[in-house]
Amino acid sequence: MIWEACFQIIQLWQGAIMSKFWDEKFNRDGFTYGTRPNAFLESRSSLLKPGGSVLVPGDGEGRNGVWLAQQGLNVTAVDSSKVGQGKARGLAEDSSVVMQFQLADLLTWDWPTAAFDHVVSIFFHLHTDDRPRLHAAMLAALKPGGILIMEAFRPEQLALSSGGPRVSELLFDKDCLAQDFAVAELLELENASPILDEGPLHQGLAATVRLVARRR
Repeated sequence: MIWEACFQIIQLWQGAIMSKFWDEKFNRDGFTYGTRPNAFLESRSSLLKPGGSVLVPGDGEGRNGVWLAQQGLNVTAVDSSKVGQGKARGLAEDSSVVMQFQLADLLTWDWPTAAFDHVVSIFFHLHTDDRPRLHAAMLAALKPGGILIMEAFRPEQLALSSGGPRVSELLFDKDCLAQDFAVAELLELENASPILDEGPLHQGLAATVRLVARRR
């Protein structure tokens, strides 16, 4: 019980630090990562179930959640940054779409089970200590047959200047994702080298890994 309480305290402390980090990053004029959706997500629009539900963890300023709502999906966006989510609410209003927002630390959030047709995780990076558990939570949040769409930076991104975490423990590769989602049906798992054009902090050649998985 003592160790469990200590672990929870550490998680709350880490969550508060990350919330402050993202509040400061989003506290600027304009949108840090632009207002257009991620290109990989947009290219997989045929996988989206019309009228379906979608969870977007780490949606930040809302560019992907708003686009998903524009496609007719019922969107729940969860993020720990009050500043980012405030901008997301404004973007949704300006775009004339309705979304559900939850301000929460995803490390300690009570993840739902079998509740969504889709989960979309775009550049939502997790430390190696947290990654397997939260990826399992993403998969469990899907209804059977539901689809997860993910893009993240891989370790080769450290040699590039187009954005992303600057520590290897926050980067993903194909092997770790194959392990995290071993119980799912992997529809796509590949490395990519896109040219990013996503606001001022995602510009230029990038090293990413892309995954599409279906919950069995």
